Amino acid sequence: MIPPKPKSRPDRVSLWRHLRLFRADILSAQPARLYRAWMAEFRTPFFRSYLVNQPDLVRTVLKERPLDFPKSERVGEGLRPLLGDSVFLTNGAQWQRQRRIIDPAFEGGRLRETFPAMRDAARAARARLMARAGETVEIEEETSHAAADVIFRTLFSLPIEDALAQEVFREFRAYQRSQPILNLAAFLPLPRWMPRLHRRETRATARRIRALITRLTEARMAEIAAGTAPDDLATKIMTTRDPQTGETFTTSEMVDQVAIFFLAGHETSASALAWALWLLAAHPEWQERLAREAQDLGPAPDVSDLSTLKLTRDVFRETLRLYPPVPMMVRETTRPERFRDRVLRRGSQVVLSPWHQHRHERLWENPDAFDPARWQTEAGRRCGREAYMPFSAGPRVCTGASFAMAEGVLMLALILRDLRLSTVSGDTPEPVAFLTVRARDGIRLRVERR
Repeated sequence: MIPPKPKSRPDRVSLWRHLRLFRADILSAQPARLYRAWMAEFRTPFFRSYLVNQPDLVRTVLKERPLDFPKSERVGEGLRPLLGDSVFLTNGAQWQRQRRIIDPAFEGGRLRETFPAMRDAARAARARLMARAGETVEIEEETSHAAADVIFRTLFSLPIEDALAQEVFREFRAYQRSQPILNLAAFLPLPRWMPRLHRRETRATARRIRALITRLTEARMAEIAAGTAPDDLATKIMTTRDPQTGETFTTSEMVDQVAIFFLAGHETSASALAWALWLLAAHPEWQERLAREAQDLGPAPDVSDLSTLKLTRDVFRETLRLYPPVPMMVRETTRPERFRDRVLRRGSQVVLSPWHQHRHERLWENPDAFDPARWQTEAGRRCGREAYMPFSAGPRVCTGASFAMAEGVLMLALILRDLRLSTVSGDTPEPVAFLTVRARDGIRLRVERR
């Protein structure tokens, strides 16, 4: 069974039609030729955009010369009401300072220290699904709950059952559905003083989320001052000083960072886990192999047990290949460039698309198929090195990439060790890109005890 992917648009459409398609779903707004092209140019009256799939050019942008290709402000136009000046949107010296403060929280043995909280969240997710055995479950709701639980437990030492945590979770879910990846200002060069035309619901939800995060952050600031703060990720980040300036984050700066931790850590993990569970339900032979591998886990697995879950890891990697949570990344040229004998003017948009590169017909064998075994072949490993970037790459690689991989593998193992999932006849999910790659009308699966 070939997993679903969106239908491509006709090769030529009007700018107005392209804009409307983009606002609805950036995946079906793209032509089919991008699954074979090394590079494609798109022209608008205001700027030129180049989608780049060629591995060596992607490497140039992300790894070899990242400072020459900063993040495009056009992406920030749609996300800034929620994310402010978070590390996801900033560039230059501001971004470098933010990473110097954030990165130590995710280095070294921090995964080992936060793993018990991650394990507790995985157990809670399994218990919620066990209680619904015999039912058809909307699985995206469950994975969203589980991913939010991981974020709150590891960041603020709060389980999702905490009332404030639940309120933040509900507001983020509303924001995710109301905000397209790109708004009108991403296409039109609007001056700074002009309103950004965000939907009223989007602006209101963003304000509520930031107010709730401010409450969490101020409470933690007080605990740190009193010497009673738990040793979790929030405390680590808020007490880390920039080695160059000696400064820590202010409350408002920390609110920006918590917003992106939740958006990136929650949305991406929820998306990947939901698609992984659907893929395994649709391919029961792989589900049974994964369940057998997980049988050897003890009642309280620790971080060292992840190394025994090799097949589970390959399943999760294959899910991230087919359904990368963040389907596209946009950079901007700071000077004229020459890519494939084309001159890219200063200010051109360079689009790097994990969605298209991971399914590229000239890079991957049988690219649209679900085949976790490919990761044990030389061809699969080569493509993994050259054309696989679910967490971006280079200096701007996702800070929590190793946490996300551990979370995904652990969740799959604990859930499928004790539960069997099956698809619902005639109900195939349709992938679309809201803020992350989700199913247009959700993912419904039948849950049974093993």
